[in-house]
Amino acid sequence: MKAWTRRQFGGMAGATLLAAINPRIARSDTKARVVVIGGGAGGATVARYLASSTETIAVTLVEPKRRYITCFFSNLYLAGLRPLESLSHGYETLAQHYGITVIHEPAAAIDPVAKTVGLGGGAQLPYDRLVLAPGIAFKFGGIDGYDEAAAQVMPHAWNAGPQSELLRRQLESMEDGGVFVLVVPPDPFRCPPAPYERASLVAYYFKQFKPKSKILILDAKDSFKAQDLFEDAWARHYPGMIEWLPDQFTGGVMGVDVKARSVLTAGDTFKAAVANVIPAQTAGDLARQAGLADESGWCPVDPVTFESTLQPGIHLVGDAIIGGDMPKSAFSANSQAKACAFAIAAALTGSEHFAPHLFNSCYTFFSPDDAFSNAINFKPEDGKLKAVNTFVSKLDESPETRRNTAQQAVGWYAAFTRDVFG
Repeated sequence: MKAWTRRQFGGMAGATLLAAINPRIARSDTKARVVVIGGGAGGATVARYLASSTETIAVTLVEPKRRYITCFFSNLYLAGLRPLESLSHGYETLAQHYGITVIHEPAAAIDPVAKTVGLGGGAQLPYDRLVLAPGIAFKFGGIDGYDEAAAQVMPHAWNAGPQSELLRRQLESMEDGGVFVLVVPPDPFRCPPAPYERASLVAYYFKQFKPKSKILILDAKDSFKAQDLFEDAWARHYPGMIEWLPDQFTGGVMGVDVKARSVLTAGDTFKAAVANVIPAQTAGDLARQAGLADESGWCPVDPVTFESTLQPGIHLVGDAIIGGDMPKSAFSANSQAKACAFAIAAALTGSEHFAPHLFNSCYTFFSPDDAFSNAINFKPEDGKLKAVNTFVSKLDESPETRRNTAQQAVGWYAAFTRDVFG
């Protein structure tokens, strides 16, 4: 696998965006109807790029929430480094500037034969093509005693918003010297580095305000990506504060005692002042109800068009799909969404379809002025998405380089969310 510099990735991404803004798409007088369900990084991007690509497609975006709060960068909120409002984005620009019809209702059912989407209020939306960006659902019950009610005491905070606010309040109110227990789920799950970034930034908060407190990570795995970078940063910034216990050591998390605020492993019980339990994950409920997921619980798609291999005429992007080497992340969803939008536009207008250029770019914080980045280029190969070029921050980077990366991350967030929401 070839290693690239971030500059090379930036050039390729810029070329791809230029192609996206000026697609060669035929015009006609009849508007095809595309309904997009889910207004996160994947769904909003599909809607925006379809609406931008041609005047011959009428785009409807179905999203019950009026504001979308990004999961990415929400760990900065938990550490007190960013207000939650700064992570909140509306759909006004998509509606007013791009002419997208935005419906703030839940999608209740899909009829792939009649090609309709039933809304929670009872209305039926006809479509010529349907796109789902349903995100994830949680496998409540995988850990004994951990259900939706338990999440109101031991929050997962893996959907940003009220859960994030609850976890933040608990961290603020815990006494100095308490233990923050973080339960990490098995693969695959949304944003692989995020639990370890969360541990890092909560440690930063503790270091400032609760220096006697400790963090215990109970992992369902025996290793994790970028582990060397995290462990190096923990030793430099938070010596003795963070302890990581792999599955082979604990035997796995078996259950929780909500009343006692304890986490039970195969061989021990860990008392927590604050417990952050992230459950195992699967594709969003609507995708599974519509028969778009296979026995894995995730949705198989064509890696070129992102059309479901189980239901023709329905496309999926984002965390819910089986992405091969492509991780479940917001930037992955955004990249997939652009490829999906151009494939749909080509199919509906008869224009030329080009092979997709797919990327993932991610910034991860150890502290406010210490961050690392990675970028990966993917291509469809043998029915899967394969990583072909990579850039990853090095272990021995200078403090100045890491500070610059942290500053770049802030600009990345602003540019990325503008690309999604307009």
